[in-house]
Amino acid sequence: MVTDLERFYACMDYQPCDRRPNHELGVWAQTRARWLEEVPDAIAGLTWDWFSGEPALGMDRREFIPVNYGFIPPYASELLEDTDDFEIRRNAKGIVTKALKAGALGGARMCMDQYLAFPVETPEDFPAVRNRLVASAPERLPGNLSNLIEGWENRDWPLILGRNCAANGFYWRAREFMGTEALSFAWYDYPDLMHEMMEFYADFIIETSRPVLERVQVDYFCLNEDFAMKGGPLLGPDTYRAFIFPHMKRLVEFFRDHGTRHVVVDSDGDPRPLIPLLLEAGVDTIWPIERASDVSPQELRETFGTDLRLWGGVDKRVLPHGPQAIKEHLREFIPLIEQGGFIPTIDHTVPPDVSWDNFRHYMDLKQDLLEGNFSALD
Repeated sequence: MVTDLERFYACMDYQPCDRRPNHELGVWAQTRARWLEEVPDAIAGLTWDWFSGEPALGMDRREFIPVNYGFIPPYASELLEDTDDFEIRRNAKGIVTKALKAGALGGARMCMDQYLAFPVETPEDFPAVRNRLVASAPERLPGNLSNLIEGWENRDWPLILGRNCAANGFYWRAREFMGTEALSFAWYDYPDLMHEMMEFYADFIIETSRPVLERVQVDYFCLNEDFAMKGGPLLGPDTYRAFIFPHMKRLVEFFRDHGTRHVVVDSDGDPRPLIPLLLEAGVDTIWPIERASDVSPQELRETFGTDLRLWGGVDKRVLPHGPQAIKEHLREFIPLIEQGGFIPTIDHTVPPDVSWDNFRHYMDLKQDLLEGNFSALD
Protein backbone atom coordinates (compact mmCIF):
# COMPACT_ATOMS: atom_id res chain seq x y z
CA MET A 1 0.00 0.00 0.00
CA VAL A 2 1.35 3.44 -0.95
CA THR A 3 1.72 5.78 2.03
CA ASP A 4 0.88 9.49 2.13
CA LEU A 5 4.61 10.23 2.38
CA GLU A 6 5.54 8.10 -0.63
CA ARG A 7 2.73 9.67 -2.62
CA PHE A 8 3.92 13.17 -1.73
CA TYR A 9 7.50 12.36 -2.70
CA ALA A 10 6.42 10.83 -6.01
CA CYS A 11 4.35 13.87 -6.93
CA MET A 12 7.05 16.37 -6.00
CA ASP A 13 9.67 14.33 -7.88
CA TYR A 14 7.52 14.01 -11.04
CA GLN A 15 7.25 10.26 -10.60
CA PRO A 16 4.19 8.02 -11.21
CA CYS A 17 2.19 6.77 -8.26
CA ASP A 18 -1.22 5.32 -7.39
CA ARG A 19 -2.60 8.89 -7.27
CA ARG A 20 -1.58 12.45 -6.49
CA PRO A 21 -1.91 13.93 -2.96
CA ASN A 22 -5.28 15.24 -1.86
CA HIS A 23 -4.87 18.51 0.08
CA GLU A 24 -7.09 21.51 0.81
CA LEU A 25 -6.79 24.67 2.90
CA GLY A 26 -10.05 25.09 4.80
CA VAL A 27 -13.31 27.04 4.87
CA TRP A 28 -14.64 30.34 6.13
CA ALA A 29 -16.53 30.18 9.42
CA GLN A 30 -19.55 31.47 7.48
CA THR A 31 -19.22 28.57 5.01
CA ARG A 32 -19.17 26.06 7.82
CA ALA A 33 -22.32 27.65 9.25
CA ARG A 34 -24.04 27.41 5.85
CA TRP A 35 -23.16 23.75 5.47
CA LEU A 36 -24.33 23.04 9.00
CA GLU A 37 -27.75 24.32 7.99
CA GLU A 38 -27.75 22.47 4.66
CA VAL A 39 -26.44 19.04 5.67
CA PRO A 40 -25.86 18.77 9.42
CA ASP A 41 -25.50 14.99 9.31
CA ALA A 42 -23.06 14.98 6.39
CA ILE A 43 -20.55 17.27 8.08
CA ALA A 44 -20.97 16.03 11.65
CA GLY A 45 -17.78 13.98 11.55
CA LEU A 46 -15.47 16.57 9.99
CA THR A 47 -12.43 17.71 11.97
CA TRP A 48 -12.11 21.06 10.06
CA ASP A 49 -8.32 20.84 10.30
CA TRP A 50 -7.76 20.37 6.59
CA PHE A 51 -4.03 21.05 6.65
CA SER A 52 -3.55 18.01 8.84
CA GLY A 53 -6.03 16.01 6.74
CA GLU A 54 -9.75 15.28 6.65
CA PRO A 55 -10.26 11.50 6.44
CA ALA A 56 -13.99 11.82 5.73
CA LEU A 57 -13.13 13.75 2.55
CA GLY A 58 -10.22 11.56 1.50
CA MET A 59 -7.51 14.13 2.28
CA ASP A 60 -3.98 12.93 2.90
CA ARG A 61 -2.36 13.30 6.29
CA ARG A 62 0.29 15.92 7.05
CA GLU A 63 1.85 16.84 10.39
CA PHE A 64 3.14 20.26 11.42
CA ILE A 65 5.79 20.80 14.08
CA PRO A 66 4.35 23.49 16.39
CA VAL A 67 7.15 26.08 16.48
CA ASN A 68 6.23 29.57 17.69
CA TYR A 69 7.75 32.26 15.45
CA GLY A 70 5.55 35.00 16.86
CA PHE A 71 5.95 37.73 19.46
CA ILE A 72 6.96 36.54 22.93
CA PRO A 73 5.44 38.16 24.83
CA PRO A 74 2.60 39.23 22.54
CA TYR A 75 1.26 42.73 22.80
CA ALA A 76 -1.64 43.07 25.22
CA SER A 77 -4.93 42.92 23.31
CA GLU A 78 -7.03 45.97 24.08
CA LEU A 79 -10.51 47.12 23.07
CA LEU A 80 -10.16 50.83 22.30
CA GLU A 81 -13.64 51.65 20.97
CA ASP A 82 -16.86 49.66 20.69
CA THR A 83 -19.99 50.75 18.77
CA ASP A 84 -23.01 48.98 17.31
CA ASP A 85 -21.31 48.83 13.91
CA PHE A 86 -17.61 48.32 14.57
CA GLU A 87 -14.91 47.84 17.15
CA ILE A 88 -11.37 49.21 17.31
CA ARG A 89 -8.76 46.98 18.94
CA ARG A 90 -5.06 46.68 19.45
CA ASN A 91 -4.24 43.04 18.73
CA ALA A 92 -1.47 40.72 19.92
CA LYS A 93 0.82 41.99 17.12
CA GLY A 94 0.53 45.58 18.31
CA ILE A 95 -1.63 46.57 15.33
CA VAL A 96 -4.71 48.76 15.82
CA THR A 97 -7.60 47.74 13.55
CA LYS A 98 -11.18 48.81 12.94
CA ALA A 99 -13.45 45.82 12.30
CA LEU A 100 -17.05 45.79 11.08
CA LYS A 101 -19.37 43.63 13.16
CA ALA A 102 -21.90 42.83 10.42
CA GLY A 103 -21.63 39.21 9.31
CA ALA A 104 -18.86 38.35 11.78
CA LEU A 105 -18.93 34.78 13.07
CA GLY A 106 -16.64 33.27 15.66
CA GLY A 107 -14.19 36.13 15.25
CA ALA A 108 -14.10 35.71 11.44
CA ARG A 109 -15.06 38.82 9.50
CA MET A 110 -16.89 39.03 6.19
CA CYS A 111 -14.36 41.65 5.03
CA MET A 112 -10.85 42.73 5.97
CA ASP A 113 -10.29 45.07 8.88
CA GLN A 114 -9.17 48.65 8.36
CA TYR A 115 -5.62 49.06 9.69
CA LEU A 116 -5.10 52.23 11.73
CA ALA A 117 -1.71 52.02 13.48
CA PHE A 118 1.38 49.79 13.62
CA PRO A 119 4.17 49.25 16.16
CA VAL A 120 6.99 50.61 13.95
CA GLU A 121 6.69 54.15 12.59
CA THR A 122 10.36 55.19 12.68
CA PRO A 123 13.70 53.35 13.11
CA GLU A 124 13.61 54.20 16.81
CA ASP A 125 10.58 51.90 17.25
CA PHE A 126 12.21 48.74 15.89
CA PRO A 127 14.25 47.70 18.98
CA ALA A 128 11.06 47.23 21.00
CA VAL A 129 9.79 44.84 18.31
CA ARG A 130 13.11 42.96 18.19
CA ASN A 131 12.88 42.39 21.93
CA ARG A 132 9.74 40.31 21.37
CA LEU A 133 11.50 38.12 18.77
CA VAL A 134 14.23 36.41 20.78
CA ALA A 135 14.94 33.13 19.02
CA SER A 136 16.17 31.36 22.15
CA ALA A 137 12.95 31.88 24.13
CA PRO A 138 12.11 28.38 25.43
CA GLU A 139 8.39 28.86 24.73
CA ARG A 140 9.10 28.69 20.99
CA LEU A 141 9.52 24.91 20.99
CA PRO A 142 7.02 22.27 22.14
CA GLY A 143 7.87 20.99 25.60
CA ASN A 144 7.42 17.39 24.47
CA LEU A 145 9.72 17.71 21.45
CA SER A 146 11.77 14.63 22.34
CA ASN A 147 8.66 12.46 22.52
CA LEU A 148 7.39 13.92 19.25
CA ILE A 149 10.68 13.14 17.53
CA GLU A 150 10.48 9.52 18.63
CA GLY A 151 7.01 9.31 17.12
CA TRP A 152 8.27 10.67 13.79
CA GLU A 153 10.95 8.03 13.29
CA ASN A 154 8.61 5.62 11.51
CA ARG A 155 6.06 8.08 10.16
CA ASP A 156 4.52 7.53 6.75
CA TRP A 157 3.17 11.06 6.17
CA PRO A 158 4.85 14.41 5.35
CA LEU A 159 6.34 16.38 8.25
CA ILE A 160 6.46 20.18 8.03
CA LEU A 161 8.24 22.74 10.22
CA GLY A 162 5.61 25.15 11.54
CA ARG A 163 1.90 25.27 10.82
CA ASN A 164 0.57 27.45 8.02
CA CYS A 165 1.35 31.13 8.67
CA ALA A 166 3.70 30.22 11.53
CA ALA A 167 6.86 31.58 9.88
CA ASN A 168 5.58 34.62 8.06
CA GLY A 169 8.15 35.92 5.63
CA PHE A 170 10.30 39.00 5.15
CA TYR A 171 7.69 41.17 3.43
CA TRP A 172 4.81 39.83 5.52
CA ARG A 173 6.47 40.61 8.86
CA ALA A 174 7.72 44.03 7.73
CA ARG A 175 4.16 44.85 6.66
CA GLU A 176 2.90 43.74 10.09
CA PHE A 177 5.51 45.95 11.73
CA MET A 178 4.83 49.03 9.59
CA GLY A 179 1.73 48.67 7.38
CA THR A 180 1.63 48.42 3.60
CA GLU A 181 1.77 52.14 2.84
CA ALA A 182 4.56 52.96 5.27
CA LEU A 183 6.56 49.92 4.17
CA SER A 184 6.28 50.99 0.53
CA PHE A 185 8.06 54.24 1.43
CA ALA A 186 10.45 52.71 3.97
CA TRP A 187 12.56 50.94 1.32
CA TYR A 188 13.51 54.48 0.18
CA ASP A 189 13.13 56.61 3.32
CA TYR A 190 14.77 54.19 5.79
CA PRO A 191 17.03 51.86 3.78
CA ASP A 192 19.35 51.17 6.73
CA LEU A 193 16.40 50.12 8.86
CA MET A 194 15.10 47.82 6.13
CA HIS A 195 18.49 46.14 5.66
CA GLU A 196 18.70 45.66 9.42
CA MET A 197 15.14 44.30 9.57
CA MET A 198 15.62 41.77 6.76
CA GLU A 199 18.96 40.52 8.16
CA PHE A 200 17.51 40.25 11.65
CA TYR A 201 14.47 38.34 10.51
CA ALA A 202 16.50 35.77 8.56
CA ASP A 203 18.68 35.24 11.63
CA PHE A 204 15.57 34.89 13.77
CA ILE A 205 13.98 32.19 11.59
CA ILE A 206 17.27 30.31 11.30
CA GLU A 207 18.02 30.30 15.01
CA THR A 208 14.43 29.51 16.00
CA SER A 209 14.40 26.57 13.58
CA ARG A 210 17.90 25.26 14.31
CA PRO A 211 17.14 23.29 17.53
CA VAL A 212 14.46 21.32 15.67
CA LEU A 213 16.26 20.80 12.36
CA GLU A 214 19.39 19.55 14.13
CA ARG A 215 17.29 16.69 15.50
CA VAL A 216 14.78 15.87 12.78
CA GLN A 217 14.54 16.18 8.99
CA VAL A 218 11.38 17.80 7.60
CA ASP A 219 9.83 17.39 4.18
CA TYR A 220 9.12 21.05 3.59
CA PHE A 221 9.16 24.50 5.11
CA CYS A 222 6.69 27.18 4.00
CA LEU A 223 7.42 30.88 4.19
CA ASN A 224 4.16 32.83 4.02
CA GLU A 225 4.77 36.13 2.22
CA ASP A 226 1.61 37.48 0.55
CA PHE A 227 3.73 40.07 -1.24
CA ALA A 228 1.50 40.44 -4.30
CA MET A 229 -1.95 41.70 -5.28
CA LYS A 230 -4.02 41.31 -8.42
CA GLY A 231 -1.90 43.78 -10.40
CA GLY A 232 1.43 42.27 -9.37
CA PRO A 233 3.90 42.34 -6.47
CA LEU A 234 3.82 45.04 -3.81
CA LEU A 235 7.55 45.53 -4.26
CA GLY A 236 9.57 45.38 -7.46
CA PRO A 237 12.28 42.85 -8.38
CA ASP A 238 15.04 45.43 -7.85
CA THR A 239 13.83 46.17 -4.34
CA TYR A 240 13.45 42.48 -3.59
CA ARG A 241 16.98 41.72 -4.82
CA ALA A 242 18.53 44.58 -2.88
CA PHE A 243 16.84 44.01 0.48
CA ILE A 244 15.40 40.49 0.72
CA PHE A 245 17.13 38.20 -1.77
CA PRO A 246 20.50 37.75 0.02
CA HIS A 247 18.75 36.76 3.23
CA MET A 248 16.20 34.56 1.49
CA LYS A 249 19.07 32.74 -0.23
CA ARG A 250 20.93 32.04 2.99
CA LEU A 251 17.69 31.05 4.69
CA VAL A 252 17.00 28.47 1.97
CA GLU A 253 20.61 27.26 2.13
CA PHE A 254 20.24 26.74 5.88
CA PHE A 255 17.14 24.60 5.38
CA ARG A 256 18.71 22.62 2.54
CA ASP A 257 21.86 22.02 4.60
CA HIS A 258 19.63 20.53 7.30
CA GLY A 259 17.91 18.09 4.95
CA THR A 260 14.70 19.98 4.16
CA ARG A 261 13.48 18.58 0.85
CA HIS A 262 11.33 21.48 -0.35
CA VAL A 263 11.05 25.20 0.40
CA VAL A 264 7.64 26.72 -0.35
CA VAL A 265 6.54 30.34 -0.66
CA ASP A 266 2.90 31.35 -0.21
CA SER A 267 1.54 34.47 -1.86
CA ASP A 268 -1.87 35.48 -3.03
CA GLY A 269 -2.16 37.79 -6.05
CA ASP A 270 0.22 37.75 -9.01
CA PRO A 271 3.81 37.11 -7.86
CA ARG A 272 5.19 36.26 -11.32
CA PRO A 273 7.79 39.08 -11.55
CA LEU A 274 9.40 37.79 -8.33
CA ILE A 275 9.36 34.07 -9.15
CA PRO A 276 12.73 34.12 -11.00
CA LEU A 277 14.31 35.56 -7.85
CA LEU A 278 12.63 32.93 -5.68
CA LEU A 279 13.97 30.17 -7.92
CA GLU A 280 17.44 31.73 -7.87
CA ALA A 281 17.30 31.74 -4.07
CA GLY A 282 16.46 28.02 -4.07
CA VAL A 283 12.68 28.06 -3.56
CA ASP A 284 11.03 25.23 -5.50
CA THR A 285 7.28 25.52 -4.76
CA ILE A 286 4.67 28.28 -4.87
CA TRP A 287 1.01 28.40 -3.86
CA PRO A 288 -1.98 29.00 -3.84
CA ILE A 289 -1.98 30.44 -7.43
CA GLU A 290 -4.92 32.83 -7.11
CA ARG A 291 -6.98 32.68 -10.29
CA ALA A 292 -8.68 36.04 -9.74
CA SER A 293 -5.25 37.57 -10.38
CA ASP A 294 -5.09 36.12 -13.89
CA VAL A 295 -2.45 33.52 -13.07
CA SER A 296 -2.81 29.80 -13.68
CA PRO A 297 -0.73 26.73 -12.89
CA GLN A 298 -0.67 25.88 -16.59
CA GLU A 299 0.94 29.21 -17.44
CA LEU A 300 3.42 28.95 -14.56
CA ARG A 301 4.51 25.49 -15.69
CA GLU A 302 4.94 26.69 -19.26
CA THR A 303 6.98 29.70 -18.11
CA PHE A 304 9.11 28.21 -15.35
CA GLY A 305 9.20 24.51 -16.22
CA THR A 306 9.60 21.71 -13.73
CA ASP A 307 11.96 23.67 -11.47
CA LEU A 308 8.83 25.21 -9.91
CA ARG A 309 6.34 22.92 -8.18
CA LEU A 310 2.77 24.21 -8.04
CA TRP A 311 0.06 23.90 -5.39
CA GLY A 312 -3.45 25.36 -5.63
CA GLY A 313 -4.84 26.86 -8.82
CA VAL A 314 -8.49 25.73 -8.53
CA ASP A 315 -10.66 28.81 -9.02
CA LYS A 316 -13.01 29.15 -6.06
CA ARG A 317 -15.25 31.38 -8.19
CA VAL A 318 -16.14 28.39 -10.38
CA LEU A 319 -17.58 26.22 -7.61
CA PRO A 320 -20.87 28.14 -7.13
CA HIS A 321 -21.72 27.52 -10.82
CA GLY A 322 -22.38 23.84 -10.33
CA PRO A 323 -21.28 20.40 -11.53
CA GLN A 324 -20.76 21.07 -15.23
CA ALA A 325 -18.66 24.19 -14.66
CA ILE A 326 -16.61 22.35 -12.04
CA LYS A 327 -16.02 19.43 -14.39
CA GLU A 328 -14.89 21.66 -17.23
CA HIS A 329 -12.55 23.56 -14.92
CA LEU A 330 -10.92 20.44 -13.45
CA ARG A 331 -10.42 18.98 -16.91
CA GLU A 332 -7.86 21.75 -17.54
CA PHE A 333 -5.51 20.18 -14.99
CA ILE A 334 -5.16 16.74 -16.56
CA PRO A 335 -1.73 17.39 -18.19
CA LEU A 336 -0.31 18.76 -14.93
CA ILE A 337 -1.66 15.82 -12.93
CA GLU A 338 -0.06 13.42 -15.37
CA GLN A 339 3.27 15.24 -15.31
CA GLY A 340 3.48 15.69 -11.53
CA GLY A 341 4.85 18.50 -9.42
CA PHE A 342 1.30 19.82 -9.01
CA ILE A 343 -1.19 19.42 -6.16
CA PRO A 344 -4.56 21.00 -7.00
CA THR A 345 -6.41 22.79 -4.23
CA ILE A 346 -8.93 25.60 -4.13
CA ASP A 347 -6.94 28.83 -4.41
CA HIS A 348 -7.80 29.88 -0.86
CA THR A 349 -10.29 28.91 1.83
CA VAL A 350 -13.79 28.06 0.62
CA PRO A 351 -16.13 31.11 0.72
CA PRO A 352 -19.78 30.99 1.81
CA ASP A 353 -21.23 31.21 -1.71
CA VAL A 354 -20.22 27.56 -2.21
CA SER A 355 -22.94 25.08 -1.26
CA TRP A 356 -22.08 21.74 0.33
CA ASP A 357 -23.42 19.91 -2.73
CA ASN A 358 -21.13 21.83 -5.06
CA PHE A 359 -18.14 21.40 -2.78
CA ARG A 360 -18.81 17.67 -2.43
CA HIS A 361 -19.14 17.39 -6.20
CA TYR A 362 -15.81 19.16 -6.59
CA MET A 363 -14.12 16.82 -4.11
CA ASP A 364 -15.53 13.70 -5.80
CA LEU A 365 -14.42 14.83 -9.25
CA LYS A 366 -11.03 15.89 -7.91
CA GLN A 367 -10.57 12.42 -6.45
CA ASP A 368 -11.10 10.95 -9.92
CA LEU A 369 -8.60 13.46 -11.30
CA LEU A 370 -5.98 12.60 -8.67
CA GLU A 371 -6.40 8.87 -9.36
CA GLY A 372 -5.94 9.37 -13.10
CA ASN A 373 -9.56 8.42 -13.83
CA PHE A 374 -9.81 11.15 -16.43
CA SER A 375 -12.80 9.59 -18.21
CA ALA A 376 -14.95 10.67 -15.25
CA LEU A 377 -14.40 14.26 -16.39
CA ASP A 378 -15.62 13.64 -19.95
